[in-house]
Amino acid sequence: MEKAKVYYTSMRTDFNSGGLLEKLTRLIKKAGIGTIDFDGKYTAIKIHFGEPGNLAFLRPNYAKAVADVVKELGGKPFLTDCNTLYVGGRKNALDHLESAYTNGFSPFSTGCHILIADGLKGTDEEYVPVKGGEYVKEAKIGRAVMDADIFISLTHFKGHEATGFGGTLKNIGMGCGSRAGKMEMHSAGKPHVDQDLCIGCHRCEKICAHQAPVFTDNKAFIDHDKCVGCGRCIGVCPKDAVLPASDESNDVLNCKIAEYSKAVVDERPQFHISLVIDVSPYCDCHAENDASIVPDVGFFASFDPVALDVACADAVNRQPVIANTVLAEADHEGHDHFGAVFPSTNWRSCIEHAKKIGLGTDEYELIVVK
Repeated sequence: MEKAKVYYTSMRTDFNSGGLLEKLTRLIKKAGIGTIDFDGKYTAIKIHFGEPGNLAFLRPNYAKAVADVVKELGGKPFLTDCNTLYVGGRKNALDHLESAYTNGFSPFSTGCHILIADGLKGTDEEYVPVKGGEYVKEAKIGRAVMDADIFISLTHFKGHEATGFGGTLKNIGMGCGSRAGKMEMHSAGKPHVDQDLCIGCHRCEKICAHQAPVFTDNKAFIDHDKCVGCGRCIGVCPKDAVLPASDESNDVLNCKIAEYSKAVVDERPQFHISLVIDVSPYCDCHAENDASIVPDVGFFASFDPVALDVACADAVNRQPVIANTVLAEADHEGHDHFGAVFPSTNWRSCIEHAKKIGLGTDEYELIVVK
């Protein structure tokens, strides 16, 4: 496979280069976004709206710059994400939208609407075959993502405690999975019920097609002999009493993320943008963000999501360590900043598996855009 082209522009600006939003617009145009036929096409822009309390998420201004280009090219953009598996500010569409608005994302600030791709309770999903999948045969993807004609990822590149870093593949694979899809990526097992939280409402029983939830003293538990692991009971529980197992190794999690990413982008127009700024050590799903571990690097764009992640990781690993950060306090050997912060992770496992299943290449040519 020939090298993928990855386009890059720095954070430096002056009177000639224009501001950062102008540079981002110039970058994605130089990277070839205009070669996609957007005319009248619904265009999903996958972004992370940030958990309330977190301040490292991408500013809505960047989303507007991308949406404006899509509209200029004749497309119909919308910002999207799927609900979270964990309890927090984005576990259902109403809370998710409120969190997005709180963090500054609205039709007025971004110039386009926001759709939560897997619906009100995280159960509006489409089963998408994974060609060449070793761990996942059918990915559970938020329906609005698959209904779109064109897919664009707009990623905040940062660290992640389970996958090493959260880049383009993490944004696509985990981010586009429904609540049941997220459970499938995180777990080899089946959900269980916290008896202290269960109120005996029987909603899990009503939605299950396999009669897996059973009740004793009006408290549910899951019969794993009947359960198929679809995760719909997680989505409907009003008290978050139905919990997924978290028993997959980080390497298997990374492989599943790669396979979910392939399900999303396979055989459809796609384009990917990654902003290596505010490189916090943890995911934007945290209700807080620790200090950035390296200086801001810049903006990257490519048609190849694998090459884009590798280029961003290489760029971060070339940066000096910022003092008074978790990276500065880590036992740092070698040149892998993410491995130093989270020694139990191996981000390369996602890259290697993505290559193996034909999602992209880790060989890239870096093209600098002024």
